[in-house]
Amino acid sequence: MKEKQEKKQQVLRFIVPREVEEAGKNVRSFLREDHGISRSLLVELKHVKGIRLNGAPTYLDHPLREGDTIELYLPEEESENIIPEPVSFCITYEDEDILVVNKAPNLCVHPTMLYPSRTLANGVVYHWRKQGISRKFRPVNRLDKDTSGLVLIAKSQYSHQQLAAVQRQNGIARYYEALVHGQVEKEEGTIDAPIARKADSLMERIVHESGQWARTHYNVLGRYKEFTHLRLKLDTGRTHQIRVHMSHIGHPLLGDDLYGGEKMLIARQALHARTLTFPHPRHKSDLLFEAPLPEDMSALLSSSQKL
Repeated sequence: MKEKQEKKQQVLRFIVPREVEEAGKNVRSFLREDHGISRSLLVELKHVKGIRLNGAPTYLDHPLREGDTIELYLPEEESENIIPEPVSFCITYEDEDILVVNKAPNLCVHPTMLYPSRTLANGVVYHWRKQGISRKFRPVNRLDKDTSGLVLIAKSQYSHQQLAAVQRQNGIARYYEALVHGQVEKEEGTIDAPIARKADSLMERIVHESGQWARTHYNVLGRYKEFTHLRLKLDTGRTHQIRVHMSHIGHPLLGDDLYGGEKMLIARQALHARTLTFPHPRHKSDLLFEAPLPEDMSALLSSSQKL
């Protein structure tokens, strides 16, 4: 009989610097003001005695001294309504706080009504369970089912809070590569156009004055006889943003038949999340990840005639 695998509890550890003691801060103010710990997480940890000062349970109003060690024992979590399943996916990077995945095309990030299982979320939860880790699935960015590339996943409530705060301040930079119909006239440009849900569709979006503000920057990487190869950067993260914006200016993505593209050269929208940069949620150092173009886009570039 197999022994039950021991679950690994996640611990956040902070050392108190001299300026914190000089400022007369207590545990609460240090964690809230210096490390961005949310009030809700502190309340949750307080109830389960998950806050320790120099190895012993402590109170939030306890004064701090230079060199004190504060540890937060994050509670175990279960991913709601996500069944662990062995789904293959490519790990670009993983540590105790984050997971970066290079998602293949034709894979949903999260279960939906049309795709209730065999998603990236199912595979990630399964991957963690095998390590004795119990976590909620918290994607920081999401990609459409047929869009390939980098997906950032937070492994705790703390890391998700930190990354969400950075994201609100445009501190997470996302760069994509796309192949679009026709010849884009300018070498670089910006599309600043609001995006709204199309009235008679659950899925399709359109550019409309009633929509949410959306901005996409692009520059040309290469020109081919039948398409243009673009690099794009998002200032906002609206559903289908790149697909809608490129269609709006008359250059839909190859393979994107929802927004006017054709599938003659490639079987899915030719869009890949190539580069992702952001500060690490715990130690704040800048991270940069890149995912090479998938085989279908790479093969099309290699076999096409350049201008």
